[in-house]
Amino acid sequence: MTSREATSYLPLRETVDHRIRRKSVSDWAHILAFGAIGWPWLLRSLSGGSAERRAAILEKLGLPHDALPNLGSWKADAAFLDLIAASILERRPETVVEFGMGATTLVAARALAMNGGGRLISFDQHEEYVASVRDWLGEYGLEADLRHAPLISTSKDWPGRWYLHGSLPDRIDLLIVDGPPWAVHPFVRGAADSVFERIPSGGVILMDDGARPGERIIARRWRKRWPDFDFHLDKAGTKGTLIGVRR
Repeated sequence: MTSREATSYLPLRETVDHRIRRKSVSDWAHILAFGAIGWPWLLRSLSGGSAERRAAILEKLGLPHDALPNLGSWKADAAFLDLIAASILERRPETVVEFGMGATTLVAARALAMNGGGRLISFDQHEEYVASVRDWLGEYGLEADLRHAPLISTSKDWPGRWYLHGSLPDRIDLLIVDGPPWAVHPFVRGAADSVFERIPSGGVILMDDGARPGERIIARRWRKRWPDFDFHLDKAGTKGTLIGVRR
């Protein structure tokens, strides 16, 4: 589950610190244009997946039937959560890093616990939200390294603002990209490639909303920049997932 899609429309002090500049004319043009062409995708994403698939995920993870919030819209859908659970349970990663926390965090933390170990480091731009997710995990006896990371970092390769995440592990076995929201910029998640060098052979990237127009452009650029990764779009679910595996 990504933090609120309305992030960039909140008062400036609620989203990032005073160092953030206002969006450029180009940024606004991209946001308006991609919002206009992406509305069919937004409509499809509202459902969040079937109740049966949601129930199957909870059963797989041994969580109560009401553990997940209503899915859909800006939240992760059932297909994305299922991919996260399956990737962790089958590949048994030692270190998972996540950008954009929520239902994905609960699923990842629970899957790691079922494996008997593994570290989850998750970032979100809303400090109060980080605290609420930490409390939520605690209700199920789960823990993770949850960190507040404001959107104030810049990238020479990608527009928008990226997480000021600080130090990261040298090795990231699974990278989950579920933020920032597209309203920051349609291409903003492309900056996740700043940590690709830390992903070892066999390591995996899962990016939510892979069928969205902006993420399709990101995927094309990633394929050119990172030829040692195999990328493909998993079209299951309402929003699609871009999956990358390092050869």
